[in-house]
Amino acid sequence: MRTACPDPGRRRARLAIAALLLLGFGRVTLAPAQSSSDMADTKHNLSASGTGTIRALTETRICIFCHTPHSAAPQSPLWNKEIEPQVYAVYASPTLKAGPLPQPSGPTKLCLSCHDGTIAMGAVLNPAGGIGMAGSDTLPPGSLSDFGLDLSGHHPVSFPYQSALPNAELVSSPPADLDFGAGDEVHCITCHDPHNDSYGRFLLKDNRYSALCTTCHQLTGWSGSAHATSTASVSGILPRPPKTWPTWTQLNEWGCEVCHTSHFAATAEELLNFTAAPPDPFSCTSAGCHSSDPGPAHASVGSGGGAPAAASAGPLVPPGPGRADIAGQSRKISAHHEEPGTVRTALRRSGGAARSGIRSVGCADCHNPHLVNDVKAEAPYASGMLRGVDGVDRNGGELRRVTYEYEVCFKCHADYTPDLDYVPRVVSVTNTRLAFDPTNPSYHPVVAIGKNLNIPSIPSSFRPGMSPSDMIYCTSCHADDEGGSRGPHGSSFAPILKERNEIADGTPESYENYALCYRCHDRTSILNDASFARKAIKTTVSGGGHSGHLAAGAPCSACHDPHGINEVAPGGVMGTGSHTHLINFDTRIVLPKTGNAYPIFNDTGVFSGSCTLTCHGVAHDNTSYP
Repeated sequence: MRTACPDPGRRRARLAIAALLLLGFGRVTLAPAQSSSDMADTKHNLSASGTGTIRALTETRICIFCHTPHSAAPQSPLWNKEIEPQVYAVYASPTLKAGPLPQPSGPTKLCLSCHDGTIAMGAVLNPAGGIGMAGSDTLPPGSLSDFGLDLSGHHPVSFPYQSALPNAELVSSPPADLDFGAGDEVHCITCHDPHNDSYGRFLLKDNRYSALCTTCHQLTGWSGSAHATSTASVSGILPRPPKTWPTWTQLNEWGCEVCHTSHFAATAEELLNFTAAPPDPFSCTSAGCHSSDPGPAHASVGSGGGAPAAASAGPLVPPGPGRADIAGQSRKISAHHEEPGTVRTALRRSGGAARSGIRSVGCADCHNPHLVNDVKAEAPYASGMLRGVDGVDRNGGELRRVTYEYEVCFKCHADYTPDLDYVPRVVSVTNTRLAFDPTNPSYHPVVAIGKNLNIPSIPSSFRPGMSPSDMIYCTSCHADDEGGSRGPHGSSFAPILKERNEIADGTPESYENYALCYRCHDRTSILNDASFARKAIKTTVSGGGHSGHLAAGAPCSACHDPHGINEVAPGGVMGTGSHTHLINFDTRIVLPKTGNAYPIFNDTGVFSGSCTLTCHGVAHDNTSYP
C-alpha cells in the first residue's frame, strides 16, 4: 500500500538540504530540534507559502530561490543567481591582524547576492525569466537585512581564521562547532545557518551570555568581569535602536552585545553599537548604562518590515549596583570630559615639545570593560575597577597592565601633563610622577610611605583609623564630591576634588572651606598649633602658628603643595630653601623679601623653622618658630 505523498514544497526542502550536505556546503550544523520543515517557517522561505512580506506570487518551491539542480551558476552549492561584480567597502581597523581584507568571496558573496539589496529576490537563473514576487522584490532599503555595499560596520569576513593569529584574544584554531568551510575562512555561515532559525537571526548557536561570541573571542578574565556576571536590569536600555531583538533583560545575558554588535555598528572600529566619538565621547554613558538619564529611544518595526521607526524614549533607569551616574558626574564644572568646540591645551612630554595630536579622555582610558570588576583594594594597589588597564610606572616606563592606581593617572598627568600650574609655586612641577617621587624632600604618600611620620594632626575625627604611615590614592582627594562613585569622574570643586578646598587669599577659616584637608588632618589639632606653634612673644600681625595664619585668611595652599616638591625636575629650582612638610609657597600670596629672588623657608628641626619672605605686607626676616 502506498502512503500519501508529503507536501511537495516541504519534500523539496528536505531534498535540497540533503543535496547541500552532499555537495559540500561547509559543515551545515543543525540544532537537535531541527526538522526538515523548519526552513519553511523562516523568513528565508520566499515561496508563496512564506510568512514574510517578501514572497512569490505562485512559486511553491522553497529552495529554488537559492539553489537549482540544473543550469546553476558556477558557485557551489548549485547556486541559482548570477553573482554581480560589486565593490564593497570592507571592515578596516588598525587592530585587525587579518587586514587589509579582500572583497567578499565564497559563501559570504552568495549571502550578499540578496542582502546587499542590488539583485531582486526573484531574479534567478532557473526558471528562465525569474520568479514573480508579490509586493517588493528587494529587501526594504534601510532595514536590518539590507546591508548595501558598505560592510565597514559589519564583522570582518572572507579571510582565513589563521591570518588573525597569533592573538591572545582568540582561540588558537577555528572552533569545531562553528562553520568555517573547506578553507577555514570566516564567512557569514561561520555564525549563521541559513536553513535553521532555531536561535533567532539564523544564528548557528544561542548567543545568550555571549556563548557564540566567546566561541572564538576568549579574553582571560572576562568570565569573572562585571559585564559578564552582573544581573542588573537593562530594561529600557537594551536592545539599542534600531534593533529590537533579542529581548533579554539582564546585563549578563547580553554580555558582549551590551557594547558590541556584529552588524551595523555605529562605530566601525571595535564594532561598537553606540556612538563613541565627540561630541559625546563618553560611550559608556551615552549608551544609557552608567547614567540616570532616560534610556535611548526604542524602535518598533512596522508591519511592512521596512526601516525601524523611532518610538518614545525608554523608561528612566536608575543606576544600580555597578552603574553609577557617571554621565551626571561628567557634566559637573570639573570633570574628566571633553566639551565640544573647546581647544585643549597642548599635551607635553617631560616638559618638552608638545606631543603630536591632542588626546581625548574616554572611559576606556581608565577602565577595561572586558575585565572590570568590583574587587576592592588597599592603597596603592589598583582595584578591580582598573583591572587590565595599561599605564605608566613611577619611572616613566609604559606598562601593559597596571599594579597600582597611580600608574593609571600617570598616563595623562605625568609626562603628558600640560605645563600649566593650577597654583603658581616657587618650584613648579606639573608632572605628578616627579612630584610624588620618593626622593623628594616631601610628598603626599601616593607612591611611597611619607618621609615624615611625626604628624600630630593624624588621625582625624573623620578617619580615626588612619596612621601617618598609611598610603593614599590619587582618588583619596580627586573623586566625585557626592560619593556617587569612587573615581575622579567629576566634582563641583576643581580640580575634581572630593571635598571643598579653597585656595583664594582672604578665605575665612572653617571646616567647610578646608574640608578636603580636614578629612585627614584633624582640625582641632591644626587650630591648637600642635605642629606649627605660635611664638611665645607675638612678633607678627597674625601671631604665627597654623591658627594665626588661618585666622588672617591665608589658605592651606598658600604654604603647602599637596602633591610634592621635586627640586631637580624641569621647572625645579635649587636654592629656594627647605621643602619639607610640603612647603612650596603660592607666589601670588607669598612674595620674596626685598633683595631676594624667592620666598624662603628653612627647616631647623622637629616642629621648628624660619621664614624669610613677605606675606600680607609683613616682612619675615629669618623669623623663626616656635
